[in-house]
Amino acid sequence: MKKFRKVLDGLTTSSPANPGGSPACGSAAGTPSTAPTPRELEIQETLMSEHFQICKTVRHGVPYQPTALAFDPVQKILAIGSRSGGVRLLGRPGVDCHCQHESGAAVLQLQFLINEGALVTACADDTLHLWNLRQRRPAILHSLKFNRERITFCHLPFQSKWLYVGTERGNTHIVNIESFILSGYVIMWNKAIELSTKTHPGPVVHLSDSPKDEGKLLIGFESGTIVMWDLRAKRTDFRIYYDEAIHSASWHHEGRQFMCSHSDGSLSMWNLRNTAKPFQVTFPHGKTQRDGRKESCKPILKVEYKTSRNSSEAFVVFSGGLSYDKAGRRPTLTIMHGKAITVLEMDYPIVDFLLLCETPYINEVQEPYAVVVLLEKDFVVVDLTQSNFPIFENPYPMDIHESPVTCTAYFADCPPDIIPVLYSIGAKHKKTGYSHKEWPVSGGTWTVVNSCVLYVTNLQLLLKLKTSKVFEKPKSGDVGRSAELVEEDPYAVQMISWCPQSRILCVVGISAHVILYRFSKHDAMDLMDQLLLYVCMEDVISPSDTENTPSFSDPSGHSPQPQPPSPRSNTPDSMRDSIPCLKVKDRMIRMPPGYQAELVVQLLWVDGEPPQQITSLDLNSAYGLLALGNCNGLTVVDYLQKTILLCMSTLELYGSADPFQRLTRSPRKNRQSTSGTHAPCRSKSPTSESRENSFSRSRSSSVSSIDRETKEAVTTLQFAESYGHKSDTLPTPCLWVGTSLGLVLIIPMSIPTDEQERLEDPVTVAPTGTVLMLKGSILRIGFLDCGGALINSPYEVWRDQHAPDHPDRPRKRKLVNFSPSSSQEASGDGHLAVVCSERQAKVFFMPSQACLYVHNITESSFVLRADVVSVCNSVCLACFCANGHIMTLSLPSLRPLLDVNYLPLTDMRIARTFCFTNGGQALYLCSPTEIQRITYSQEMCDNLQEMLGELFTPIETPEAQNRGFLKGFFGGNAQTFDREELFGEAAAGKASRSLAQHIPGQGGMEGMKAAAGGVVGELARARIALDERGQRLGELEERTALMMTSAETFSKHAHELMLKCKDKKWYQF
Repeated sequence: MKKFRKVLDGLTTSSPANPGGSPACGSAAGTPSTAPTPRELEIQETLMSEHFQICKTVRHGVPYQPTALAFDPVQKILAIGSRSGGVRLLGRPGVDCHCQHESGAAVLQLQFLINEGALVTACADDTLHLWNLRQRRPAILHSLKFNRERITFCHLPFQSKWLYVGTERGNTHIVNIESFILSGYVIMWNKAIELSTKTHPGPVVHLSDSPKDEGKLLIGFESGTIVMWDLRAKRTDFRIYYDEAIHSASWHHEGRQFMCSHSDGSLSMWNLRNTAKPFQVTFPHGKTQRDGRKESCKPILKVEYKTSRNSSEAFVVFSGGLSYDKAGRRPTLTIMHGKAITVLEMDYPIVDFLLLCETPYINEVQEPYAVVVLLEKDFVVVDLTQSNFPIFENPYPMDIHESPVTCTAYFADCPPDIIPVLYSIGAKHKKTGYSHKEWPVSGGTWTVVNSCVLYVTNLQLLLKLKTSKVFEKPKSGDVGRSAELVEEDPYAVQMISWCPQSRILCVVGISAHVILYRFSKHDAMDLMDQLLLYVCMEDVISPSDTENTPSFSDPSGHSPQPQPPSPRSNTPDSMRDSIPCLKVKDRMIRMPPGYQAELVVQLLWVDGEPPQQITSLDLNSAYGLLALGNCNGLTVVDYLQKTILLCMSTLELYGSADPFQRLTRSPRKNRQSTSGTHAPCRSKSPTSESRENSFSRSRSSSVSSIDRETKEAVTTLQFAESYGHKSDTLPTPCLWVGTSLGLVLIIPMSIPTDEQERLEDPVTVAPTGTVLMLKGSILRIGFLDCGGALINSPYEVWRDQHAPDHPDRPRKRKLVNFSPSSSQEASGDGHLAVVCSERQAKVFFMPSQACLYVHNITESSFVLRADVVSVCNSVCLACFCANGHIMTLSLPSLRPLLDVNYLPLTDMRIARTFCFTNGGQALYLCSPTEIQRITYSQEMCDNLQEMLGELFTPIETPEAQNRGFLKGFFGGNAQTFDREELFGEAAAGKASRSLAQHIPGQGGMEGMKAAAGGVVGELARARIALDERGQRLGELEERTALMMTSAETFSKHAHELMLKCKDKKWYQF
């Protein structure tokens, strides 16, 4: 048998056919099979290594631990920085880009080069980075590392190429944005303050140029010192020494006054005519006490002072400032407009906020129309144009983390009608009261070329479903027991099984319950059915125990010695026997359109112990069956007839065919399956057999480890049209069961085909003891036909059970059955079964159960997730290992095609949420608030540039407002000056080389070149070079056109002015 198998697999077997010495396949007892060996299969495999490459596609959700915020008012692009060094760039829906600093240092501040397609980031490692946003994948052009000083604040004036950088020592440096080199012009702290001052003013917390004169720079120090620095004269115009620390400052657009926020919760207004003291000090939230003093308030961390054209009153928006005695009050954003004060309470602490204004010019009326508020775990935009200040409806999925994510499921190639249906139902349950205006962050361009583009780049919330509505709320007396048994939410979701074709959804909860939902477009008033059952474990002894304990050879399997009572049998816990974990509502419930609960299955307490959590689940709509397993056994439920077909311990499933010859010892009492209606309930937190604790547990299927195992968990379930016996000639409905000991059982079923008989006659489930063996816990089972094509499970076409009856169109079940025997006339009878465990993958031929191919996936680690997926019109096995490797294997030959160390340091969140799907796609929860989608398809990586949105769109910069001749004559216009004359090398000299180090960036091109690989690498590099050249030519053309337009406009205005003044006398001006 071994010799023939080697001949059959000579060209494609990746490892020895029988590793470890354990029987790779065979009869129920694990001995070699005597069934006829199948003829050699001639399957043409088309997948090669060149078809695979790992690449991140897009990230969804609010950035985790955000730190900074910036907005380009012309391009209308928003940037969010995070503590992990990430930068999210958001525009219109579909324009969503994530960038990452290699250092991982926190982003302190963001500054857009307005309408230039560039962004400056200041990081906690005292490095400035210039990002190029004119390409779909932004990249760093330049970096500047400060060696001796720490960066605290940055300011970039509009249409300037000189960046002001404030430091912790109180100095202000100036950086040329084009060359990213320090200027020799430095504003030293000891020159900014008076010589008589004995204390250091502290770090620079604010920098801004005067709207009235760009040659004047306002510098705010943390201690409360404010300096107006004359850049031309290199001296101070005035100094202000205030008693309270300064957190921020904001100018009036006329440049005659500015406002500061302080640590005592006050706002101070200063006029440039008299800087001896503020002309107004207010405590917006501080009340006057009886003794005449103001009550102490929290610091106002930021203030924005903006004027409006339609109102003489300005907008003053600030965060913080509440009094300390209001304990427990949520974070607030205060909007002051005239005498009206509006306080907006936020769900999370405020990180930063920005006012969105109509003009980018600081010396014009700002006209704010919205305020963007960045929270620790959310991101909201408030409409300032309406008196009630409603928020805009966020088009991005920013509330993924509304409750902690516990599991994910990824479905591709869904029926085309399912998304519009889910969206229409979900839209009815959306919150109201949103602003009716369009989303203000509308920059960038994104066009849907085909459905694949939408599939890759966009994510939209369709529907929300709360499983807790199925159960009664716990009474006050049950709170103690709930805290004792459940460390987390008792309704937490552990697994999801969804059939898109039949629209049936199954949800597994942490409290050992399963809820089955059906989709309906109509309301329903119904009573939920409930099934209660035991799944008990048999105490077993291994062959090594029987050698030393001959007294256990009694055929009954019971020990002749009386067993000691259960430790909990005499405790109050024994009163909890035969009760479920949660109490299902026992009354008629109105169910709105959408997913409506039809059946609840709950496991019961046994011997004073809570039920073990469910570890595996599968649903088949064509069969009308639901299978679930845990570390004690297996249950099969007929959800059409609301009955339990099978409820057995894992050991009982083998019968006499147990390959390890384990014997039953003292089975627990009351082992039965029962169906009931309702009972009081509660549950327990995960046990040592849970999936999370199995992440770091050593695995082995050797007999020595089995001696130590007391539980054999059901780890995977799969309904399929297959062969339950070697002698079968036609496929029948079967349930494949995989266990934690690396064993696979096949359970055939007899299901009536007639619709009426199916609802009345019982379904027969008969375990046959058929066993296949692998190393490690079984993770995934898939099926291929003899041509190598993926066999999909049969399903039922969706029908609305609550729709009104039509005499002409009776509602009948329509089944779609992908039977292997009906589609393989050319390839012969039979099919292939692909079984993947934590360490090994095998391909079996059915019905003979002969092992055709074997591959040892890993020896030093173990597989966390595996799936049989379709890629490039073919099929492969995709695996994600605990050491962070992503692998793909060809099918059926199991040749390694890809092995990339993608995530070297995995954590439990990634291990729990990582999942594959068809089309070379996968996703995982990269942080508690973000979902990262990736692709392992080379074709997808090559086309990703065309699928992503454009961040930069060529837009003409709006012209500055003409303020009139009289204002200019009397000095009302802002004064301009040439910064190049002051800060250039010719005037200011060179900065010290030891102060900062310039690091040239890759500009995006080299990084993309390094990422390109395979056969298409050269073509990709050539295309990138052409794109770069075309981009530069396009920029040159744009600048030339803008210069021509500006020249024509100037000539026109000069000619009009000449004609207007031609015939006027001098006294007429």
